[in-house]
Amino acid sequence: MMYLDHAATSPVRREALEAMWPYLTGDFGNPSSHHSLGESAAAGLAAARRSSAAVLGGRASGVVFTGSGTEAANLAVKGIALGAPRGRHLVTSPLEHEAVLASAEYLRRMHGFEVDYLTPDRTGRVSPAELAKLVRPDTTLVSVQYANNEIGTVQPIRELAEVARAQQVPFHTDAVQAAGWLPLDVSALGVDALSLSGHKVGAPKGIGLLWAHGRLSLEPVVHGGGQERDRRSGTENVAGAVALATALAAAERERPAGSPRVTDLRERFVAGVLGSVPSARQTGHPQHRLPGTASFVFAGTHGEAVLLELERRGVWCSSGSACAAGSDQASHVLTGLGLPEPLARTAVRFTFGRDSTERDAELAAAAVQEAVEAVRGLQRTS
Repeated sequence: MMYLDHAATSPVRREALEAMWPYLTGDFGNPSSHHSLGESAAAGLAAARRSSAAVLGGRASGVVFTGSGTEAANLAVKGIALGAPRGRHLVTSPLEHEAVLASAEYLRRMHGFEVDYLTPDRTGRVSPAELAKLVRPDTTLVSVQYANNEIGTVQPIRELAEVARAQQVPFHTDAVQAAGWLPLDVSALGVDALSLSGHKVGAPKGIGLLWAHGRLSLEPVVHGGGQERDRRSGTENVAGAVALATALAAAERERPAGSPRVTDLRERFVAGVLGSVPSARQTGHPQHRLPGTASFVFAGTHGEAVLLELERRGVWCSSGSACAAGSDQASHVLTGLGLPEPLARTAVRFTFGRDSTERDAELAAAAVQEAVEAVRGLQRTS
């Protein structure tokens, strides 16, 4: 089988497993306990914080470990908006992950915030010029995803963040999909907050991270014992934090060579699909996109049916966001690009990873041609 669904989750790295193992066994203590076992766990947690911050180019004190990328995004959007609001106005994009969109909707519904949405172009990119028009004196946060989880489009984050900074508005980016593929230095990007998920870079599921600039006041989303400097209560997942830090550092080391290699694989695959499937249409930006992401709509088919045929041919992929799997609704990302709902329902996403090969790209392209033809054949006879 070929696994081409790395945007949904990635295999756990061996070095991450080995790094976390001691904190699941001998050094299992609670990092808040004032004895040697607790102190050992606390030391591991502090080292993970420093290591993660080094990849992000920010202070270790800005790292908040969470239970997922979704929780990290919730903490960023709700925490910044409620922590020290300039007003009750947010700006985001309609193509964001549900974690950001649902958080913005919660603030609108429960706290009276007004939310403005940037208008993406047909490739999914948003405009710094439009953001400059939407930012107001009462804007308390701008949140724009670094790279889209469904179509792979990469946003001009630095330029967007510069617009927000000129108006002294905090800027958050959901960098869950960007980690391991794009630069994450928060100073170079100009962002005030950045959220990540461990299982996208080779850590186990159940660990995330928010980096927030020290000048930001965060209102906690999870209340309790005041862990993580009163920003996220709950006994810390030390083993998970160590695994995330280890995987993130490994992904960053591999990025300079890995991103161009995987980009080449993706381009070979895209050329193969577009050359053999006449109705195939690539979605997202043709250049400003994640190295491993190739997404298509196949007019006259149904995405879920194509997925089944691909799995029969040894290819695991997805029809869009893994978080929305099983939903009957068309992707909000694709309809946000202006695609009609029937066409959006034909979407299939392929995401290559660090272990993908040229052979995978060739075989997968041939499998796509066969799968689309099989679905069309079934529809003609039904």
